[in-house]
Amino acid sequence: MSEPVIRRARRDEIPAVGAHISHSFDDLAADAYLVPVPTDRKRVMGEFFALESETAFAYGRVEVIDHEDGGYAAAAVWFDRVGELPEPDGYSDRLTALAGEHVDRFGALGELFEKNHPTEQHWHLAFLAVRPGEQGHGLGGRLMDNVHRDLDERGVDAYLEATNPNNVRLYKRHGYAEMDPFEIYLPDGTPFYRMWRRAA
Repeated sequence: MSEPVIRRARRDEIPAVGAHISHSFDDLAADAYLVPVPTDRKRVMGEFFALESETAFAYGRVEVIDHEDGGYAAAAVWFDRVGELPEPDGYSDRLTALAGEHVDRFGALGELFEKNHPTEQHWHLAFLAVRPGEQGHGLGGRLMDNVHRDLDERGVDAYLEATNPNNVRLYKRHGYAEMDPFEIYLPDGTPFYRMWRRAA
């Protein structure tokens, strides 16, 4: 099996990256909370992930591994939080438009993350999405390590919110540790797990 090639996503690929993340995350409890109508979920979440990835493209890094059958095998979306991260022009209006009747739930997610986001300088791994059929082959780890090497050279720490205990175990293998508080909760009780990686 050949070594997977990691590359930067192009700006015109951002909608496709959003769709890939939505497909990969479709079974997550957080997505079901945000869009409880199953027939709406992939579309709304795809547009949401694309909106977030658009910001990361401008203020961070979006990396992908292409799939041999087309699309992506995996993608990672990082925000550079070493400096101030500006809110893009029109972000709130675009979020309201794409979320529709579910916008209050997205507001609750934003408030939860904002309240619990660390203030130290860091890079934020917002999304690590591996196509369901490609999971368990180390692609997510390769994407992480590719950026970690960069961060280690510059002495920059990393942060993420894991979505389940299996992911927590994966991130621990790549240098992340539990933060205090570790678990944070959406209004329906869906947890996220805060983790921090010190630069090597």
